[in-house]
Amino acid sequence: MKYSLHVSTRISDWKFIKELEDLGYDAAWVPDSQMIWSDCYATMALAAANTSRIRIGTGVAIPGTRIAPTSAAAISSINQIAPGRIFWGVGTGHTAMRVMGQDPMPIKEFREYLRVMRALLDGEEVEYTYRDNTAPIKWGDHGEGFRNVEDRVPIYVAANAPMALRTAGNIADGLIAVFNEKPDILKYHMGHVRAGAEKSGRPLPDDFHTVSLTNAVVLAPGEKLTDDRVVDDASSWAIAALHFVYEIWRFRQDDSVVPDYMKGIWEEYLDYVSEIDVPREKLHQVVHTGHCSFCPPSERRFITPEMIVGTSMAGTPEELAEQIRSAEAAGLREISLLPGIDYTRQTARDFMEKVVPLV
Repeated sequence: MKYSLHVSTRISDWKFIKELEDLGYDAAWVPDSQMIWSDCYATMALAAANTSRIRIGTGVAIPGTRIAPTSAAAISSINQIAPGRIFWGVGTGHTAMRVMGQDPMPIKEFREYLRVMRALLDGEEVEYTYRDNTAPIKWGDHGEGFRNVEDRVPIYVAANAPMALRTAGNIADGLIAVFNEKPDILKYHMGHVRAGAEKSGRPLPDDFHTVSLTNAVVLAPGEKLTDDRVVDDASSWAIAALHFVYEIWRFRQDDSVVPDYMKGIWEEYLDYVSEIDVPREKLHQVVHTGHCSFCPPSERRFITPEMIVGTSMAGTPEELAEQIRSAEAAGLREISLLPGIDYTRQTARDFMEKVVPLV
C-alpha cells in the first residue's frame, strides 16, 4: 500500500510537501481549482525543485480551464525538474467549474482531451481540434531542458460515475475515486473500468493503479465521534461531500442520489441553502465555501457521527489499520488523505506514525 496526501494548493505549501517527504509519504497530490486556491502547477514546480523522493502530481487537474497542449506543457515541464516523480491526475471538473457557475466537461470532450494529452506526453504528433479547426501538432525542438517526455508521466483519472469510470479503463494508468477504500465500492468501480478497457480493445495493465481519496480521523483513547476535536477534524471533508451531493441533486432533482448517512440532515440542509442571503444567480459563489479546506461555521451543525463515518476513515489506529488491510486485500494500492487546513499537519503525522506501522 502507498500513502499520500492531498495538499490544499497554497503557493507556500510546497514546504509542507517537503515535510510529507520527510514523514515517509509516497506522494503528494496538488488540487487544481483556480477560483479557490493558488495555481497547482506553480506550487508543484516549487515542490519538485525542493524534494528528492516523493512523487508529485495534480489532484486533480481541470481540463475545462486549460487546453490540452497547455496542460501537457505544464506537467512535462515539471517532469523536467523531477524526472520520473511526476504524475497527472485529472477529472471532468466538479468544484472548479461549479464555482464559476459552469458545468463539468462532457465525457466525449473529456475522452478527446485525454487522447491528446497521452499522445503529447508520449512525445508523439497528434491531431488536435481547436475552435472546429483540426491540425497535427507536435513539440517544437529548441534543444534540451524544456520538457521531459522520456520519463513517462502516468495519467490517473478521477471518476465515480459509470461513463467516467469506463473512460479510465479506456486510456488511464490508474483510477482515483472516493470510497475506493471500501471493497464493495472498489469492486463496482473496477467493473466499469474493465468494461471500458474491454470495449476499447485495450488490455488493462497489471499495474493499473487504484487510489482512494478520503480523510482519516484518528481517534485517541476515549474520544467519541461527537467530541469537538473529532467533529472539527472531520468537518472540511464531510461538508465538501455534502456540497458535492447537493450539486448532483440540484441538477437531477432526484432524492436517490442522497446517501443514507446524509438523509438525517438533508432537509435541514436544503432549507439552509434556500435561506442563504445572496441572489440565486450568485449562489454558486458561496455554496462551496471552504471546499476541502475548512467547514463554514454556519454548516458545522451538519457534521453528525453518521456524516463522519460515511465520508471518512474514522476510528482508532487499530481500526484504521484493519480497514486498510481489507482495502489492500481487495486490490487498493494507495490511500490519499485530504484533511482540512487546520488539521493537515497533525493528521499527516498521526496517520503515518500511529496507523501505518500497524498495517
